[in-house]
Amino acid sequence: MTRFLPIAAALLLGACATAPNTGGTQGASLPKGTALPPPPDAGATPDEPVALMQEITRSLSADDFEGRAPSTPAEPRVLAYIVEQFRKAGLQPGNAGQWLQPVPTVEITGSGYRPLAVSGPAAQLSFKFGEDYVAASYRVTPRTRVADSELVFVGYGINAPELGWNDYAGVDMKGKTAVILVNDPDYAMEGEEGPFKGRRMTYYGRWTYKFEEAARQGATAALIVHDTFPAAYGWNVVNSSWTGAQYYVQKPGDGMDQTVANGWVQKPVAEAILAAAGKDLATLTRAAQQKGFRAVPLGLKASFGFDNAIRRSTSNNVVGILPGRTHPDEYVLYSAHWDHLGRCTPDATGDDICNGAVDNATGVAAMTAIAKMNADAGPAARSQVFVALTLEESGLLGSEYYGVNPLYPLDHTVGGVNMDALLPVGPARSYTMVGGDKSELGDIYRQTLAARGLTDVAEDHPERGSYYRSDHFSLAKRGVPMFNVERSNDLATGGTAAGEKASQDYTDNRYHAPADEYAEDWDWSGIAQDVSLYYALGRELADSAAWPNWRPGDEFRAIRDASCAAARGGCSGAR
Repeated sequence: MTRFLPIAAALLLGACATAPNTGGTQGASLPKGTALPPPPDAGATPDEPVALMQEITRSLSADDFEGRAPSTPAEPRVLAYIVEQFRKAGLQPGNAGQWLQPVPTVEITGSGYRPLAVSGPAAQLSFKFGEDYVAASYRVTPRTRVADSELVFVGYGINAPELGWNDYAGVDMKGKTAVILVNDPDYAMEGEEGPFKGRRMTYYGRWTYKFEEAARQGATAALIVHDTFPAAYGWNVVNSSWTGAQYYVQKPGDGMDQTVANGWVQKPVAEAILAAAGKDLATLTRAAQQKGFRAVPLGLKASFGFDNAIRRSTSNNVVGILPGRTHPDEYVLYSAHWDHLGRCTPDATGDDICNGAVDNATGVAAMTAIAKMNADAGPAARSQVFVALTLEESGLLGSEYYGVNPLYPLDHTVGGVNMDALLPVGPARSYTMVGGDKSELGDIYRQTLAARGLTDVAEDHPERGSYYRSDHFSLAKRGVPMFNVERSNDLATGGTAAGEKASQDYTDNRYHAPADEYAEDWDWSGIAQDVSLYYALGRELADSAAWPNWRPGDEFRAIRDASCAAARGGCSGAR
């Protein structure tokens, strides 16, 4: 997975955005709110098929699949295996009679980086690539050049109409480079009472949003000021992530609607640049934390550039469906990424295969088990779609492609369950809702926990924005209310001490390493607990008439409302 979630599992519960329906079966609909007939086999949750999950995890993480790297000779073998397991579980092909959804990608590797040169009437500064700044381009072009671009300090680079907040108000960014602070204006608060939910990061605080907004504002380039606490990681993480190959979904126009370049600068670099403009970073930061802040032209110009080697390739999502019995044109989505790192840095024994047993053979196994449980229980009212996603480890690209090109209209997709890296330890006493209570789906979640004698506990480190770093987010940012739910470290046997020890052991010794291998002595009782919960949550949505929305004021509420208002049927309520 892109970001290790200890005992991770995410619930995707909601949706909205219009797209042609290229799969599934249209059927008669009942008036909105009509009580649905019970499913043919309604009653207790079916038993979790642990033996099936063991078989799938063992097979997908075997050396034969070479670490499941996308677009390698191993991919066709991996896909064939997953398709066969989907078929055995009772699924039908989910892409207009086909099992696969091709995902075209582009790999861009930069080289020949020029220094970041900053010039002004009384300043000539130069900063080294990697040590002082990093940059890349979303544009598929052999050469990236930013020349004499005016620098503008834009605070946190946020345009949030629902909050009456616009850091770009009154400034024309065409041809200019935005200098942007990381996180949200109120990240330093202890609680969550600020306009941007205080300590809890919103999407406006994520670097991905800041680059997207800079492009919408017409900026030539965007540079984020790195600061370890609000970024939630050190410069070493930025440097390693932004050097080497960068992966993107291929899009019409080859990304030419994006900025010429995006990047990061070290905080001391930003301080030096602002000092050369006669400004103070700390003073401007305090000003940017207040509503009504206006961007500050710095009277300086920036130049930098690099060359790009481009490689295009195609990987695949695997898609299956269980058609619904009364509302087959409404969908509940289940997902788990099948890819991992392939061959990687050898360990002390010379093993160079990152098998990805926990990350994420367990997720594919769990999703397939839930498919079988639903098939055995009989059709739900709504259709249920199961997607094994590719390229999660390369930046959520498989889910991003599905979000842009949904096989089933997102405004007809009620929600679902995403499964990622289920740790093989015992069951827990509680679960955590990553991202907080963002949507009405929190009510379903808490009711389902209570029915199982479980409790909901607060998320650790909400300022890190963990909600925005897993596959469910590719749908959430398009208006789909999504949950990310984790088993907590408070284990039924051994409590938090045992849970934290197991989580840390995986992080330190196995995560993204050859040691993430299957073992016959794994404890599957905690994964079985996860699967039982995810089945219940997904089945509740599949058998209900509910269309949950984001909470008022959430950053994704307006996107869903606009999408639903434009839709016919689905979450528009026009059944």
